[in-house]
Amino acid sequence: MKKFAFFSFLVLFFFSCKEKTINLGEKVSFSIEKDISYGESSEQKMDLYIPQNKDSIRGIFVMIHGGGWKGGDKSNLTLFTLSMMERFPDYAFANINYRLASNNSFILPSQTDDLDSALDLLVIKSVEIKSKPQFILLGNSAGGHLSMLYGYNRMFDSKHRKNVKAIVNIAGPADLSDPDFKNYSDYDFVEKHMIDLSKPTPIDITNQDIPNPIFWINETSPPTISFFGNNDQIIPISQKTILDSVLYKNKVYNQSFEFSGGHLDWNNEKNSPIIIKRINEFLKDIK
Repeated sequence: MKKFAFFSFLVLFFFSCKEKTINLGEKVSFSIEKDISYGESSEQKMDLYIPQNKDSIRGIFVMIHGGGWKGGDKSNLTLFTLSMMERFPDYAFANINYRLASNNSFILPSQTDDLDSALDLLVIKSVEIKSKPQFILLGNSAGGHLSMLYGYNRMFDSKHRKNVKAIVNIAGPADLSDPDFKNYSDYDFVEKHMIDLSKPTPIDITNQDIPNPIFWINETSPPTISFFGNNDQIIPISQKTILDSVLYKNKVYNQSFEFSGGHLDWNNEKNSPIIIKRINEFLKDIK
């Protein structure tokens, strides 16, 4: 029965996408715009889901995929985004791609610049759809790191940081200098390709501190909810302890939870509904 229900859901989803609408239940429907360009690169694309009841859109979730900063795609978060839309029918959702790092390119500042550019477009869209220009940055893995870095980092010229209402970090690293994180199999790539050193950086801040979200946390940082796997071999559970400690020290409202399993198990049938429920409760607390 479960398989049949899931198949029916997919049929409805793909049929509705053809029609440019998604129906997720009684009185819950969204219009969809696929692959909107927010820059000149073919990677700078987003899918935008807008509630068809536009009278009371409370803000925009910005979904930021993982993939080790050099892989992944917004399609990895499509089904989770749909599940979120069922619970949050009064929010718009932007599921974004960004320029990926490679052996010949860097993570920063390209990827935080892309967030800025995507939010530029979403500010314009928020006027069109009569939404508040408030953003909830939700990222998993590398996307979680980027959501925190954008929301916390006061060095980058982030035009929309003040409009970030909350951050949802799912298994993203908050401290890249954590010795446990250095066991990550691709750590060598991350270390060599995190920052483009040809770009100017402040002389009083080390290149090790710049990409570390916890370095930038202060009392003005956005409320943050985080989720970490208790058997994650990529993002160690020590990251939870580190992030919690710095947020509490700076009196930033925060919650954090462990889920059962490894790095990708947050999005399975057991954990995903619990995570969405926790996000919903968290956002009610910070109204």
